[in-house]
Amino acid sequence: MDRRNLLPIGQFSQASGLSVTALRHYDASGVLVPAFVDPVSGYRYFRRDQVRTAQSIRALRQLDIPVEEVRRLLDGREEELVAALEARLRAAERRLEVQRSMVHSLLSRLTEGAEMTHRVTVRQGAAERILVRGATLDNSGLDAFLRGAYEELYEVAGRGPLTFTGPAFVRFHGVCDDENETLVEACLPFWEDGAQPTDLPEGMTVRELPETTLACTEVEGAAAAFPQVLGAYDSVADWITGHGFAFAGPVRMVYRRWTGTPDAPENRLEIAWPIDEPADD
Repeated sequence: MDRRNLLPIGQFSQASGLSVTALRHYDASGVLVPAFVDPVSGYRYFRRDQVRTAQSIRALRQLDIPVEEVRRLLDGREEELVAALEARLRAAERRLEVQRSMVHSLLSRLTEGAEMTHRVTVRQGAAERILVRGATLDNSGLDAFLRGAYEELYEVAGRGPLTFTGPAFVRFHGVCDDENETLVEACLPFWEDGAQPTDLPEGMTVRELPETTLACTEVEGAAAAFPQVLGAYDSVADWITGHGFAFAGPVRMVYRRWTGTPDAPENRLEIAWPIDEPADD
């Protein structure tokens, strides 16, 4: 075996920036296989042209891309690798945007107080019959789900046609962010004495919501886009706990005015949380 074009694992480690332990691991997982393994000593040798591949592996792992995904990307076309890196960049920029917004929100709460930023009022919500499409997901899939769900809901509503009794709204049964999944329901309220929906697709139902008292605040423009809108949820939750009420159901995001573009200045959302008097101990 001509070893003049080969580097022993120690030298290859220095050239690639990967530890000897990491190189052994990538060999065992099939990500970076040495060009030659001495049958007597078991010592690994790598070709010089494998250095750039090893450096790419190091960079991909530093981006927290799993080993199996790294192997798939390196075995695929260059276009796939470019697309994956661009997707990773967008995700990193989005996380940075969320973190920046969270810091600004916390600073605002510390200097101004939540209620100075979001005025909370109480209104009575009427009993409603609603057309519902639900799914369990986290925030990364929320926009796509809502677009698809409302397309289906309005298609079904148009067959009646249904008589709407209020704006569309979304119910969140728990925390929906980048780390937590919850049941999310897209809802259309309609007149119970008018035309009724028929031939509902799988996963779509009709539900009855009882009359309820709602603690509410409204946000407009950029404040209605994620993650800025989270401050409105926090303000309503703080108001409910601070005034001694009990949470009585999933929080609602009501589309009071919506252009279809998340940060459009004309957008207006209402965050409405069902409340009740606290139960006596």
